[in-house]
Amino acid sequence: MTATIWDIMKRKPSSQRSLSSSPSPKMSPGLKTESLRSVSTAASSMEVVPANGQPERPSFSDVVVVGAGPAGLMLADNLVRFGIKTEVVDNRPEMTSTGRADGLQPKTVETLRQMRLAEPLLRKGVKVYDIAFWRSTLKTKLQRTGREIHYPPFVDLLDPYILLVHQGMIEKLFIDDMAERGVGIRRNTAFMDYHYTPEKTMPLEAVCKDNVGQTKKNFGTKYIVGCDGAHSMVRKCLPDSRPEGASHDAIWGVLDGQIDTDFPDFWSKAVISSEERGSVLMIPRERNLTRLYIELKSDAREGTTREELSQDFVMKRAQEIMSPFYLRWKSVEWFSRYQIGQRVASRFTDDVDRVFIAGDASHTHSPKAAQGMNTSMHDTWNLAWKLNFAVRGLAKPSLLATYEQERRKIAQDLINFDYEHANAFANGDSKALAENFRKNVAFISGFGTTYEYNVLNIPSKGLIHGSLTPGCLPPPAKVTRYMDANPVDIQNDIPALGQFRIYFFAHNVHDAKPFLDTVCASHISHSSTVGKITSAGNASYTIQPPLDAPHDGFVCPERYTPVSTVFTYSLVTDMSRNDVEIADLTQVLRDSRWTFYLDDVPEMDTRKQTCIDKWLGGLDTHEVAVVNVRPDGYVGAFRSWPVGTRESGLSAIEWMDRYYEGFMKGH
Repeated sequence: MTATIWDIMKRKPSSQRSLSSSPSPKMSPGLKTESLRSVSTAASSMEVVPANGQPERPSFSDVVVVGAGPAGLMLADNLVRFGIKTEVVDNRPEMTSTGRADGLQPKTVETLRQMRLAEPLLRKGVKVYDIAFWRSTLKTKLQRTGREIHYPPFVDLLDPYILLVHQGMIEKLFIDDMAERGVGIRRNTAFMDYHYTPEKTMPLEAVCKDNVGQTKKNFGTKYIVGCDGAHSMVRKCLPDSRPEGASHDAIWGVLDGQIDTDFPDFWSKAVISSEERGSVLMIPRERNLTRLYIELKSDAREGTTREELSQDFVMKRAQEIMSPFYLRWKSVEWFSRYQIGQRVASRFTDDVDRVFIAGDASHTHSPKAAQGMNTSMHDTWNLAWKLNFAVRGLAKPSLLATYEQERRKIAQDLINFDYEHANAFANGDSKALAENFRKNVAFISGFGTTYEYNVLNIPSKGLIHGSLTPGCLPPPAKVTRYMDANPVDIQNDIPALGQFRIYFFAHNVHDAKPFLDTVCASHISHSSTVGKITSAGNASYTIQPPLDAPHDGFVCPERYTPVSTVFTYSLVTDMSRNDVEIADLTQVLRDSRWTFYLDDVPEMDTRKQTCIDKWLGGLDTHEVAVVNVRPDGYVGAFRSWPVGTRESGLSAIEWMDRYYEGFMKGH
């Protein structure tokens, strides 16, 4: 069988060895050891100071990621997978061991599925499907006032639950994946400032210090991304970027521990409100742990300052709120206090799109709706693929400009939701809380986060009336993979390799052959913009290949990039398997055989619909459609043509060229 683009990229001569004791990255033939990705393992996180006591010579990378929490690691792991030389600095000595964030929403679970990283968390986490509401007043004892399904059926989800796992488990997932690719975290290293250095090899220089030896360390780089939390140093260095918003008076305590109680909804997510004493949010966790958020109302703190709100004080308050049920701690793993601040940074990037902020560095809010970690990771999920193309010289400036356009809008949407949510909590209004949750449940799940029209999200001019909307996620749909007759979820079957997905839809492949032949022939030649982008992308990935890991052998990325490193091609039809053969397809689609799908299992769908009906609202007998899906899974642009002729194919080539010319470039 002919070697695929992926096979060529990842091959490494056996004589080459990594300069580090970490696992050796695989390289393209002919690359020298000097081009190996930088490796800085946790075991050797201290920087070496030369004998003369002078700072080390600057090191160079494509991207410096500041902060090794979930947002920073989501970004770094994806960049490393794409083959981008990435330096991760973190001022902590080790990853999160206790506490902090703990809930993954359905969209985050889907994202991790697309990265092929979800299984360990699904195996170890706790799935919560419902919410119970309890309330007591000055006149009535504590009683259940209602129960809600966490994600009711009107939200079309494959995973209709919130997955409770410790933040450290999520960090470890990314850290281990990076380590398998030979890249680690530079610990005990604090970011201090950055400078523009147009006269040097790299346009930026990140200035850091080793927290132990206070040794200055400079990193030459093309991009800096601050994922360094609510008190972000990167944000403080970013001109005119400041958090805008307000804080609430209420202080909340947080406890993780093993609990003994006779409370009947102990293994559900539960909101318990006391008119007199405040509220408790109870959430079951992995390893028989339970997290409690305990409101410490200012009028019920008995003059106690924030610093005096001890663990014992907070535990006693929780017991009072939950009376007459008993509440006893067998052990406490983590305790903290926080004050709600709902703020969005005025800017997420500098004037030239070289320095970015993400996660808590760009937005903060209450943690009770389990949004912070999820939104933060999707900030960098949005940014990673854009930086990949920018580093490779394949992106126009308009592509990176969409990061702030898209993610600041989501941050503001989150603050607007959280304001109502936090107020309902503070007021102990279980009805308002339930109503707010129902109204925003799609947004909370992550599938209701939508982007406005821009160069990536183009309104359709076709006659498609299905569920697809540019700037939105496609709903789940079930199809049969032609090659092995496996029923698969079409939106998850193609792994996230940083590539666009181009889906062709047709009732009859034979009738649509002139259309498919015309488009595909153009896309492997220099006669189209898409073909030029493919050519430039393949050249770039050969010089700067992805870093593979042993478990990539089970992902089989070569199945999804047989023609192009930038585009995965897919064909969807509702023909019978007996009426079409791989040999009937044009060469590009023959090579893309693992993404040839039969739309024949509506009974397995969440809505009992075919993919063609669900996504497109159906197709006429001879109609063909093309759907462009972005590397982060969002719908970019789609259109249909009444017949699958060569003339329609030429129109499709021109339409796709116009779309991709808006933000990509070939050489």
